[in-house]
Amino acid sequence: MTIPEEGEIIMQFVKTADLKPGMRLAKPIYNRMGVLLYERDTRLTIQGINSIENFGLIGIFILEPAEPLPPLSREDLEFEQFQTIYMFKLKDNMDKLVDNLVPSTLLSLVDDIQRHYGSLDHKLNFTQTLRSSADFVYKHSISVGILSAMISNEMQLPAEDIRALITASLLYDFGYLYVPQAILDKGDDLSDSDRNFIQMNLERGYESIRPRYEECNLPKISLEIIQQFIFQKSQTLKIKDPSPETRLLCDILKVADQFDRLTAMNINNPPVSEVAAMSFLRRHSRTYNPRVVAAPVSYTHLRA
Repeated sequence: MTIPEEGEIIMQFVKTADLKPGMRLAKPIYNRMGVLLYERDTRLTIQGINSIENFGLIGIFILEPAEPLPPLSREDLEFEQFQTIYMFKLKDNMDKLVDNLVPSTLLSLVDDIQRHYGSLDHKLNFTQTLRSSADFVYKHSISVGILSAMISNEMQLPAEDIRALITASLLYDFGYLYVPQAILDKGDDLSDSDRNFIQMNLERGYESIRPRYEECNLPKISLEIIQQFIFQKSQTLKIKDPSPETRLLCDILKVADQFDRLTAMNINNPPVSEVAAMSFLRRHSRTYNPRVVAAPVSYTHLRA
């Protein structure tokens, strides 16, 4: 996969198994605590390749030998760092939910996302992360949480609504953790029985969260948003229509979810451009609230 950057700079995606000494990193690599392991423009060594394999990365972006280093601002670099930190924090909290434990740092993660991205007054270079079936739940949920924070801030929603929406964004796909990787590896090539099985597990995820939301100190409206999102395709439960306020938050989550799915870098499928994603959302105005769709144009610019 080759990604053209602004200024015609080219990055090449290389699977971890195909990495060779001397290749130049196009993106920094951080550990789960956000500590920088490898700077951009670092030339790989055998030891570095082994570290990347042990870190569980499915691949990295490299620069061609003659390519200059892409310009990145401090905010761009911090965004990549925060994505890594957030992803591992969310994984830790989801693992606790799977084990029927209280996700003790979930709300601090929500607050951190809201503090950094729920009050932006300028455009952000939204750097997408590469995903596999093993980690897409965490990376997708983090991206949707950040996008939801930015959209709801752009729409000037109250801070408590933004917080509730971020919380819902981090948990609505929790049920995917119950789906075997063999099914997730199929990507879009799913049978009807596969789709029904995934839906059943999304509902299972909701039912795992529902009786414990008070213990976890989650906003009640977050649970309502998750319920609306998951059970809209359910064949087992008919849910009542949400209030206008909750419906708007659900509409924001729906747009953020689809925007991220379209533009995310997947190892099996190339992403579409931001322009193409926005065009898709506008064409399907009966599904995606036009008022919500209009908001992303003014705050984000995608980067590979």
